[in-house]
Amino acid sequence: MNKGYRLVKRTMMCLIALVVILTTLCIAVPPAQGKEIAQDPGGMQKHPGVLLAEPVPPSGGRSTRVQPAENISGHSRVAMIIDDFGNGMRGTDEMFALPVKFTVAVMPFLPTSEKDARRAHEQGLDVLVHLPMEPNKGRPEWLGPGAVLTRMSDTEVRQRVEAALDNIPFAIGINNHMGSKVTGDERVMGIILSVCKERGLFFVDSHTNYRSIAGRMAREMGLPPVENHIFLDDVHTSGHVMKQMRLVQERAKSQTYCVTIGHVGVQGKETAAGIRSGIAELKDSVEFVGISDLVKDQWKWNSSLTLP
Repeated sequence: MNKGYRLVKRTMMCLIALVVILTTLCIAVPPAQGKEIAQDPGGMQKHPGVLLAEPVPPSGGRSTRVQPAENISGHSRVAMIIDDFGNGMRGTDEMFALPVKFTVAVMPFLPTSEKDARRAHEQGLDVLVHLPMEPNKGRPEWLGPGAVLTRMSDTEVRQRVEAALDNIPFAIGINNHMGSKVTGDERVMGIILSVCKERGLFFVDSHTNYRSIAGRMAREMGLPPVENHIFLDDVHTSGHVMKQMRLVQERAKSQTYCVTIGHVGVQGKETAAGIRSGIAELKDSVEFVGISDLVKDQWKWNSSLTLP
């Protein structure tokens, strides 16, 4: 009886030892390839080929922002667009005197529209048509002449877009002035983007509407889904603009590029002063580029556009 008990005890001990050895071997086996990218609890660590997630915009809107898989140039890039040229607005000369490359967005059919576009081109700056587009809210007089409205027919919308493009020399694309209603309207945006594609242009969504469909539709039509990330002068003080420029720097460094928008206008000189101070802080850490440079690098955009 004792002999049998000892035999069973030895057998159990051998089985336990075998289990311990097998467990040790399993732990020592390296993880499978393809599982090597560590989880980053902060969500900011970048890995080549990995797309960074974006926060969900407020009001349930869908983000159309596409982040790069890699930084081709090796530098964090900032494409700064200045809106509302064309009416001799305050801050115009100060903006043209900025020491970095930026993009000039000119409203059509205004007293200095053609002059400002030519001045920008002569300085080697990109030109966009800052196309007035119907907002969900806002005063009609803020739109300016030649505005695109959702109640217009397909033919009327096309005529408005083409007339605006013909009015602004050297334009390589369009961005929207106001336009929160139009950028949510599939029919009207389809016409605007079709004209862009026919002319070898691209559309920059100023992002006045978190529910904008412009980026999604641009992708579907084979156009680059370009959009604004940060408004510089949503508060009209030079101090706030400097603060926003630091946010631009953070965005550019964490996600390799940033598109940002400021304005000439009533507070244009204050905006220009804030931008100039911000440039002094950012110039050693980011590269300021024209919107066309960014679009070519980021989305491999090569159009058949021929400038006069």
